[in-house]
Amino acid sequence: MKNPYAVLGISDKASVDEVKKAYRELAKKYHPDNYINNPLADLAEEKMKEINEAYDSIIKEKSGARSSDNYSYTNNGYGQTYSNSSNPKYAEIRNAISSGNIYLAEKLLSECGHHDAEWNFLMGSVMLRKGWYDNARTYFTRAYSMDPGNREYAEALSRMQYTNNSGSSYGGAMLTPCDCCTGLMCADCLCDCC
Repeated sequence: MKNPYAVLGISDKASVDEVKKAYRELAKKYHPDNYINNPLADLAEEKMKEINEAYDSIIKEKSGARSSDNYSYTNNGYGQTYSNSSNPKYAEIRNAISSGNIYLAEKLLSECGHHDAEWNFLMGSVMLRKGWYDNARTYFTRAYSMDPGNREYAEALSRMQYTNNSGSSYGGAMLTPCDCCTGLMCADCLCDCC
């Protein structure tokens, strides 16, 4: 693999925020969705894969591979996953996320017609890996509100809120426990109305 810092066009002394900013800018530029029906689509896909690998490598290095920003979405801390989905596509998406192929995971998710709780959880996992914490929180909240009995969804949402409430912000406003409850009550009301 090429030097990941060179791939993102940053110094090896760059902060995590600078890494994320560089990643977002390159992702906007090279995302294959921008090259649909374009002869450069294959090149964009390869470049995006290289960008994702570089980003993952740098974030793991800077976080010591076990920060709360980078926890494995399939691991609850005890080496288990809670997914009991019968959809084989979801297993493929989970494998793509686990292997760091965020572009493939996002592409497979965009091809799914039905956005159930598992879909929202997986999309939240993709957003988390991309460093888009507000979006990740939204998807995790939606997954949890659709299936509050699923421990994996509850733990993902709890980790987002715990990290946010313990003093580190994910780029947005600090959430309070009241914000979480209010959001869940609103989601419950919306579900009852539909």
